[in-house]
Amino acid sequence: MEAHLILGIGELLWDILPQGRQLGGAPANFAVMAAQLGNHAAILSRIGEDELGRKAIEQLDSLPADASHLQVDPAHETGRVTVAFADGQPSYTIHQPAAWDFMEVTDLWVQLAERADALCFGSLAQRSRVSRQTIQALVAQSSETCIRVFDVNLRAPFYSGEVIEESLDLATVVKMNDAEAPRVLEMLGLLDQSDSAHGSLRLCAERLLDEFPLLQMVAVTRGAQGSLLVTRDEWSEHPGFPVQVADTIGAGDAFTAAMTHYLLRGAGMETLNEAGNRWGAWMASRSGAMPVLPEAVRAGIAAEIED
Repeated sequence: MEAHLILGIGELLWDILPQGRQLGGAPANFAVMAAQLGNHAAILSRIGEDELGRKAIEQLDSLPADASHLQVDPAHETGRVTVAFADGQPSYTIHQPAAWDFMEVTDLWVQLAERADALCFGSLAQRSRVSRQTIQALVAQSSETCIRVFDVNLRAPFYSGEVIEESLDLATVVKMNDAEAPRVLEMLGLLDQSDSAHGSLRLCAERLLDEFPLLQMVAVTRGAQGSLLVTRDEWSEHPGFPVQVADTIGAGDAFTAAMTHYLLRGAGMETLNEAGNRWGAWMASRSGAMPVLPEAVRAGIAAEIED
């Protein structure tokens, strides 16, 4: 079977952790995981003409994701995020400006978007007007059959109701966590504090499906408690898998990549949930968002999902 073309569009950056620095950024994490699962996954981002940019290329050279389409910015530095932890949960200081705030539309990127079988874009990389216009233009250029995943990533103060609404207008799938779901509805004016939907993730998902015609599925992750998938016709819950957590960076991105991988293969909702949770749990059991995936591990987890 020919590999599907999958794009991760947005931030590529270094997470500066207490134990050192690790390469990350949600769309890049997504693309690396999608590539490790056997797809042709490309990262569309922008790095600086600096040491961190060179180090990013060096690390990506050892991973299966396609980094050949990265833009290099001569004026702005490669992105950095300082990460601190409390009870295993990360908090972020996202430095700005960064090179990924200045992503440009190019003919090559448009051609990739037009050919893509799936793509993932988020809210964080749309904090700047330049990258926001680039991302939305690329998503709009993708085909009608392309799976367009909007990954909600509410990192204060880098989000707005306007960006959320514009992104949902373009998306066929939206993924968010259980804390973000009611917040998204509040920003869109679809929920207030007295609304019974405030505590119902399923009702939150159904409201989004009612409001946005192109949207086909809402995915809500719930950390160690698994996930919820909702379409207009059905819904599926998964309890998650217990795991010894190293850190949670990239776990949601692994969930999204696995879900997209199986969506492209026509899998049912139970399989999508199973795949997302198994790979999310595996990522949480590793340090960092781009750990090496041995082939034996990939094959073993794939067999468990498809059993």
